[in-house]
Parts: sequence; structure tokens; C-alpha cells
Amino acid sequence: MNVTGKTEITGIFGYPIEHTLSPLMHNAAFNALGLDICYVPFRVSPEDLPGAVRAVRCLNLLGVNTTIPHKEKVMPLLDEIDSEASFIGAVNTIVNSRGRLTGYNTDGRGFINSLSEEGISIDKKDIFIIGAGGASRAIAYYLSEKASKLSLYDTDISKAEKLAADLRKIRNNISLPGNVEDSSSHDIIINATPLGLGADDPLPLNPDLITPDMTVCDLIYRKTRLLQEAEKRGAKTIDGLGMLLWQGVLAFELWTGVKPPVDVMREALLSGMKR
Repeated sequence: MNVTGKTEITGIFGYPIEHTLSPLMHNAAFNALGLDICYVPFRVSPEDLPGAVRAVRCLNLLGVNTTIPHKEKVMPLLDEIDSEASFIGAVNTIVNSRGRLTGYNTDGRGFINSLSEEGISIDKKDIFIIGAGGASRAIAYYLSEKASKLSLYDTDISKAEKLAADLRKIRNNISLPGNVEDSSSHDIIINATPLGLGADDPLPLNPDLITPDMTVCDLIYRKTRLLQEAEKRGAKTIDGLGMLLWQGVLAFELWTGVKPPVDVMREALLSGMKR
């Protein structure tokens, strides 16, 4: 990569940020298309977020992604919020248009694209989401559009109730089961919690509830123990790498107005995972 005074900069704000794979896929795509753009990871602590957002304007960055813990707290620092991101309550992509910063959320559409790529239809399906945090809000917004029923569960009951109440303003197919064991009758089960990041984490649900006709998804982008158990029971499994890829594809388009080479980005992610 030949960085010069003409090179435009994008990047990602996170804390921590050392684990991110986003620079690999974006820089691979920029290089493949011959675009003079560089994607840089920025370690931004919560207290430094306001200054970092000002820097997007001051340094004339094309824009940035935001990740944990900034997706919600960055919103009041922006000039405009896309209607989708406003409903979700989180921003993962910021576009700088001549100093005006607009926030978007590409996570939900990225997840839907990852399902479509695997031949998974959500139309008239019973879907169960475990977890009601930011990731869950992003995917629930889209899943509830076509599902026959969308059930939400979180150990923090108030979070699940809040998400259900927000969705019920625009949907009539939202359910709040009393416990996670109620997942046994659904077509698609999605883990949207951090359970699985650690090797010793408990499973988010009893794997004996999983049947061969189910699809089990985990938003963590590797094969978690939940997915391993689901495979043993004959279920179709999908990890979060596809969601990471497709949300990045959509962010790339927002910054550049150009469709990126998806296969190049995917290969960069897979290579990064092997490392």
C-alpha cells in the first residue's frame, strides 16, 4: 500500500480494537479496485469519543465504522441519523459529506444478506433471538418484517421488553417467551449474546432443544460450541462471519458509491481468521 498526501482515510473506532478484522477486508477491496483509500483501526476510549468524532471532520476522513462500546453513544455527536439506525438505536457506519456526519447501521441488512447467501429464507418463519442488545435490535428490525413470529429472550427482562415494545410500534408478530427453553418450536434460533466468546462460557440454551430441521445462527464470527452442538444434531449452522462481511460491503458502498469485490473481502477475512 502506497500512502501519499492524496490517500483518503477511513477506519474504525473501538475500545478495544486489536481484534478487528475489518481493516483486512476493506484494504483488500480498496487495493483490488485501485482506489487510493486506506482503512485504519483507531483505539478510541469512551471519554475520547467526542474528540475522535470531531477529528473525522477536522482530518477530512471519508468516514468510519464504530464498534463496541461506541455504537449507541456516538449518535448524539452526529449531524444526522438514518431512520433505520434511529429505530435500532445504534450506528456502526459514519459518512462524512463535506463536514456533515451521517450515521447508518448496516448490521441488520448485513445479517439478512448472510442468510440469503446460505439459502435461508426468513419468510413466514418462526424465529427466536437470544439476547436483546444492540446486535439483536439491528437484526430484529429486519427479521420481524417477514417472519410469521419473532420471539425475543434476554436474561435482562427489561431489555427484552423494551425491544419488544419498540418493535410492536411497527410490527404485530412479536412474542416474549418466559424462558429460553421455549425455543424448541422455532425454525431459526439466533444467539445474539456474547456467550461463546470464551472457551468456558455456558451455552445460551440447552442443545437438546435443537432439531435437524432448525437453522442455528451465532453472531460470533467463528464456530462456537453452540454451533458445534447444533451440527451434531443435524441442524444447519451459520456463524457471524457472513454478517461481518456483508455489513462491511454495505459500509464500503456508503463511503465510496462503488460496489466492492465481495469475494476479495471474504478471502481477506478467512485469511485473517486463520492467523
